[in-house]
Amino acid sequence: MAGYRELLRTRGVARIIAAQLTARFPNGMTSLAILLHVEQQTGSYGAAGLVLAAASIGQATAGPVTSRWMGIWGMRRVLTITTAVCAAAIVVLALAPLNIVGYMIFGLIAGLSTPPVQSAVRTIYPKIVNSRQLTPLFSLDASLQEIIWILAPVVITLVATQVGTVPALLLIVVFLVGGGTWFILSPELGRVRIPRSRRGFGRVLGKPVVLLATVIGFLLIGGASAVEAAVVATFGHGGLEAGLVLAVFSVGSLIGGLAFGHIPMGPWAMARRLTAVAVGLVAASFFVSDITPATPWWVSACLLVAGAGVAPALAVMFAMTSASVKFSETAEAYGWIGTGQLIGAALGSAVAGFLIDGVGPAGAYAAAAAFAILGALVATAFVRGFPDLRGRDASPIPDTEPVPVIT
Repeated sequence: MAGYRELLRTRGVARIIAAQLTARFPNGMTSLAILLHVEQQTGSYGAAGLVLAAASIGQATAGPVTSRWMGIWGMRRVLTITTAVCAAAIVVLALAPLNIVGYMIFGLIAGLSTPPVQSAVRTIYPKIVNSRQLTPLFSLDASLQEIIWILAPVVITLVATQVGTVPALLLIVVFLVGGGTWFILSPELGRVRIPRSRRGFGRVLGKPVVLLATVIGFLLIGGASAVEAAVVATFGHGGLEAGLVLAVFSVGSLIGGLAFGHIPMGPWAMARRLTAVAVGLVAASFFVSDITPATPWWVSACLLVAGAGVAPALAVMFAMTSASVKFSETAEAYGWIGTGQLIGAALGSAVAGFLIDGVGPAGAYAAAAAFAILGALVATAFVRGFPDLRGRDASPIPDTEPVPVIT
């Protein structure tokens, strides 16, 4: 913890972390609020699912594009425009009398205009700390983002059920505009400029490290989403048990990220951390099988173990990407990784839903375990593709260009 205290005392670090967490807080609120609002307005969960699908498709499509735009037009301009458009789309969703097609259109617009805060801040990090602090900073970032997934769903559910879905959506706009403004006005955004990439759009995916990070992020978040559906199916959505069990999963990730953030990252780091996730999820699937009755205590204990590997695995993902691409390509690389995670979340939820209907919650836990096991196997099979960051600077590769010489 002494190392984290030193890190947070570094000029600008605490401020930029707090600002970006506030700006990203709507990420943990929007899907649930839209689901509740559209279901209430239309009386159909199927219609709400279509609107969520449109928003997710928009977000997954836009991630790499808006991230790359920051190198062309600047971070502040792109973040300002996307924040304004996204906020306006959510206001329309909240206040306008729409049919299902209208909800889908504005859900798609909200997804397409989701501000690329995550890509921006992870591009800024290497420029505000020294090389020794960068890997712990990625670990701290991956850990603290769990605060979003612990608090945001609780806050938005309370507001939507106790006050109304319209105030819930407007609360998201307040966080989106307020947090986004705080982040956009941060001095670090003015001091860091992303160079324009000289390579074609999507070429960064040709780098093995970026492709590995995208695939593993897809599998890791796919497993996490399947777990969320499984827990709700096991304990029901009307009581406290499901929320508390999922909170334990996030707390495990927070603890794991803080506990292991100082450990140097070698080529086997990803495989070891994903193995911890897989072990916890396999154990959880056992405790909801026909062999043993499901209890919140045992499932929570299993998910605490699984969660302890999530943030450390994400930290490896961010650090290895940073160390393997040029600075001009980092934002786009993180955009592709985010897209992989969004697709994984959608697929994980869908697979879990079908299995819950077919064989019960045990099938969803098994699916989550399968995602994690496959991720660990990919990390093991392609271990040579992971950089060895032990004693190495995780900063991006500097952009260079020919210098004219007078002869």
